Amino acid sequence: MTQSSIPADAAQGTAPRTDLWKPVLLRSAAALVFGAVTVFWTSPSVEVMGWAGGLYLLATGVLSLRSVPAVGFARNSAPGKLLSAAGAVLAGAGFAVVLLHSDLLFAVIAALGLGVAGVFELACGLQRRGRHVLARDWIASGIIGIGTAILLPFFVNLGAHALLGVAGGGAIISGVLWVLSGLTLRHDASTGAGKP
Repeated sequence: MTQSSIPADAAQGTAPRTDLWKPVLLRSAAALVFGAVTVFWTSPSVEVMGWAGGLYLLATGVLSLRSVPAVGFARNSAPGKLLSAAGAVLAGAGFAVVLLHSDLLFAVIAALGLGVAGVFELACGLQRRGRHVLARDWIASGIIGIGTAILLPFFVNLGAHALLGVAGGGAIISGVLWVLSGLTLRHDASTGAGKP
């Protein structure tokens, strides 16, 4: 999904750092670890769901916030504000889910966090399409987040295992997306560094 280079007509302030692959791979690791937990934990309690889901949302939000400078945006720029807002919403939702343990609260709070963050990422990706190396990834990640948010409330009555399965499924899909993106960025950074 990641474009291999930034077009020549890229707007100033959108050139990512050469180490952008690091926060991208960290985000993918958080998603894949959470996804693995949801797959292998056969009968999670509501508390396990709250802690696992909350820590995933919190970690993803914090990693998203910390990656804004690496992406090449100033925090006070329009795309920087969108990405910062997405990270803050996810971190806030994660903190709330860690504290409040209930099937209904998990579904509502996680859906709101994933949905709002997904809208912000989708908006940023659409605004920067063709002008930033991560634009397609933000679009895909935003759609995955919105889709997961739409599905979560339908699984409230099925309990913690089903809710974690839906959230974990979205996390695995986005984790794979971000792994591919991070590895592509790392490859491009290493080949770019080797050129005279």
